Amino acid sequence: MGEPELLWDLQAELGEGPVWSARERCVWFVDIKGRRLHRYGVDDGAKTSFEAPDQIGFALPSEDGSLVCGVRTGLHRFDPATGEFAFVTTVEPDRPQNRLNDGFVAPDGSLWFGSMDDSEAGVSGALYRYADGEIARHDDGYRVTNGPALSPDGRTLYHNDTIEKRIYAFDHVDGVITNKRLFAETTDGYADGPSVDADGVVHVGLFNGWGVARFSPQGERIGKIDMPVMTVTKAAFGGDDLKSLYCTTGWLNNADKRGEQPALGGLYRVALDRPGLPQNLFRW
Repeated sequence: MGEPELLWDLQAELGEGPVWSARERCVWFVDIKGRRLHRYGVDDGAKTSFEAPDQIGFALPSEDGSLVCGVRTGLHRFDPATGEFAFVTTVEPDRPQNRLNDGFVAPDGSLWFGSMDDSEAGVSGALYRYADGEIARHDDGYRVTNGPALSPDGRTLYHNDTIEKRIYAFDHVDGVITNKRLFAETTDGYADGPSVDADGVVHVGLFNGWGVARFSPQGERIGKIDMPVMTVTKAAFGGDDLKSLYCTTGWLNNADKRGEQPALGGLYRVALDRPGLPQNLFRW
């Protein structure tokens, strides 16, 4: 394992959702509170930013070259060639206090994503699936959702209740989840965004926990990747060999720590020994 490398010191208030685009050889990620979508080119270090219409929780590559984005107002299609966002559909018109948070594309091309109370006060967050133009709610009652992610065989879906420091597991078959159960808990930070490697090890960003927690497929805590800043919001695998772990961070609720941690909110990369899973492409 290599030492964490700071790739982009952009000081995002709430960096989130790193995702590897093999086609473009870049990492897309967002600053939710800064309402910005960012692109980092791994070959030349090129840094590009785009203004989003509202708070943006995720931006995930699609088969047609666009990105499917979770904005507070609903799902949008982003065109990297023009930098324009096009509104697609609302998600929770009955929950105006909510915004969209983390997201994931399954091997079948469907989109899974969560919502949350923007003030983090209520438990109005839910877990959704979007496929074939239809949105379905699959779980409810979260304060802050993060994830989901799937096991290598696609049979287990992981989804986090961040404030409660809980990682849940579900049985997953053909876009339907059942048998919700507690998979693991984090004690040294809030359970932020999850990702899974090729061995089924679940990697969970630790908000206020100085790193990334690692859990076996059985839910046993088997290690931690230490980071030089305290808020890791998500770690995602990328690179040609999928052995680079790209980590987003943020200074939300920690503005007083920026003096001693000036790189809070930066994008980091850690070289690992084992690869992650390939990034799936969303199918409109």
